[in-house]
Amino acid sequence: MKLLRFGNSGQEKPGVLDSCGQIRDLSSLFADISGETLSTLSRASISQKDLDALPIVSDNVRIGPCIGDVGKIICIGLNYSDHAAESGMDVPPEPIIFAKATSAICGPNDDLELPVGSVATDWEVELAIVIGRHAKNVNEDDALEYVAGYTIMNDVSERDFQQKRSGQWTKGKSCDTFGPLGPYLVTADEVPDPQNLAMWCEVNGHRYQDGSTATMVYGVRYLVSYLSQFMSLHPGDVITTGTPPGVGMGHDPQVYLKAGDTVEVGIEGFGKQSQKVVQG
Repeated sequence: MKLLRFGNSGQEKPGVLDSCGQIRDLSSLFADISGETLSTLSRASISQKDLDALPIVSDNVRIGPCIGDVGKIICIGLNYSDHAAESGMDVPPEPIIFAKATSAICGPNDDLELPVGSVATDWEVELAIVIGRHAKNVNEDDALEYVAGYTIMNDVSERDFQQKRSGQWTKGKSCDTFGPLGPYLVTADEVPDPQNLAMWCEVNGHRYQDGSTATMVYGVRYLVSYLSQFMSLHPGDVITTGTPPGVGMGHDPQVYLKAGDTVEVGIEGFGKQSQKVVQG
């Protein structure tokens, strides 16, 4: 299933795409799509018969972040060897972990705000894992059983904040609107191989990133297992898994976002995001 949330910011309702690609309103069945309800959102609980009886949502409605009340966002750095090379860094012997503030989350097509003082705001298309069950000390072989589904995150990054402000990556990752999430939560049963997904990013129609999850250094199974050794993962937690090459920082000369730009990111089978860049 492709689950989503629609409506004004802070007032989103749960929805699902039907077989014709129309959004159906799930609010009569579920309060929201969040960690609290992920365990009950299944094909068994949402039959085609149910969908046919549910209201169709207007095509013009705002699409919100596909998960509500996210507990934490854990990000993986330098998880594509070719991206590490363009960043001038070695592939790490273990995953690099950093946090993105949940206040950065926004809808997939909301405006992307350049923070005050920004001189190097960059793009990063990433596969995001959404946890569906409490996970602690999980075996790698069993790790996918703890995944509710997957979505897209543009891990927007202010490189000066990230690299020149005393080494705390979180500073450059957590500005408001730096976490567009969605449009859909694609349930795990529809993604038999998360390590074989094409992904891309375009800025003003020019394709800068054109990669695949096949080139991840540390795959989904490993990451869920690895992180669960250091912290409990709860339903609704989001793990972003790194980005392929082609970020603005890696170009010569470097290319960064400016007000008026349009950023589009997509992953095969997951839809796409489109953000207009504005000055915050």
